[in-house]
Amino acid sequence: MLTIENLSKTYANGVHALRGVNLSISRGLFGLLGPNGAGKSSLMRTLATLQDADTGTVFLDDVDVLKDKQAVRRILGYLPQDFGLYPRIDAETLLAHFARLKGISDSQQRAEAVESLLQLTNLWQVRKQKLGTFSGGMRQRFGIAQALLGNPQLIIVDEPTTGLDPEERRRFLNLLSKIGEDAVVILSTHLVADVRELCSAMAVINKGQVLIQGTPSQLVSELEGRVWRAQVNNGDVEHLGEGATLLSTHLNAGRTVARVESTLCPGPEFTSASPDLEDVYFSALRGREDR
Repeated sequence: MLTIENLSKTYANGVHALRGVNLSISRGLFGLLGPNGAGKSSLMRTLATLQDADTGTVFLDDVDVLKDKQAVRRILGYLPQDFGLYPRIDAETLLAHFARLKGISDSQQRAEAVESLLQLTNLWQVRKQKLGTFSGGMRQRFGIAQALLGNPQLIIVDEPTTGLDPEERRRFLNLLSKIGEDAVVILSTHLVADVRELCSAMAVINKGQVLIQGTPSQLVSELEGRVWRAQVNNGDVEHLGEGATLLSTHLNAGRTVARVESTLCPGPEFTSASPDLEDVYFSALRGREDR
């Protein structure tokens, strides 16, 4: 169990990146949703011991994450949003180098770990290929391979599917699903679909604050009977009825379809809609009246 209490961080330029964050995260895949600049990466960097917090506590079981950084690093796997690779080195050689840095000193044990992870990430057949020739998805899978060295108990992946094509995204999500069976895995993303498909628990963060947290099904059920949809003219989007909160709009056959949140039907053109996780996300960002 990862327990985060009252975690705050303000940078030297005055930006309040984290504001009293409280989260309890069990083993499995946990989705952290939020727009760009919401504080997700700041939280991930703090949990990965790459920066200090101003206030608060973080414990992974009985390990004090903020104070005992060396202990955390021995059980941590981290895949940041942007990571560099040596383009002229092949995958097997570089992963073996990372294994040494992780403390796997026995050569046979190291070779077995490298082979196992390259097999798991479907990179064994290209293990002698230079990393500079890898596609975006292959790079991400190599990134998760290095993050899994040493059988970590806490795995953090930050915006892992951004820029991947649909096939690579599917392959990577399937890999994360397997990994989540044996560790606390935090998936930080702005893509609702990734959380919907993978995570048994989630939270939405914005402006450094946790807005909501729970299971996706529970959070969706809380919006039951409160979501409405209608085709509207573009000029009417901002005037959708008193007490209605605009959640999102999309085009359907060239017409704008609006989804709104309201306790009552906003108008005769609206029909009730089944809520989904995207509605939950936008409702949290807009601010729900009954919270």
